[in-house]
Amino acid sequence: MDFDALIAELRTLRDNVAGVTDTVIAAVDGIPIVADAAKSIDPAEVSALAAANLGIARQAAEVTGKGTLRQTVVFSSDGYMAVYAIDRMALMVIMGDRQLNVGRLLFECRPVIDRISSILAA
Repeated sequence: MDFDALIAELRTLRDNVAGVTDTVIAAVDGIPIVADAAKSIDPAEVSALAAANLGIARQAAEVTGKGTLRQTVVFSSDGYMAVYAIDRMALMVIMGDRQLNVGRLLFECRPVIDRISSILAA
């Protein structure tokens, strides 16, 4: 697996979207693959929480018949945590501060997710 290419994608996302503070890519079972995060962030803890979040959201999408889940966003008093499905094999967690432009994040993430999916599949 090309860990450098994964980190480069995460850094590109951070550079292109103001307010992104930390990023993690993990397997769907919550095992971290790679992280570009502050030392105060535990990638294993974030990955486990994101996997649980994604699992519940996938069930909600299935039960409601609204199609395939793409993402969840947690809006907190001091920022955001977005969890994106990368096919059925992985997930990407994006954390941001209050200034995060969520619309810009949504726009920028789709091509990044496609590239990360290709890197993981190689």
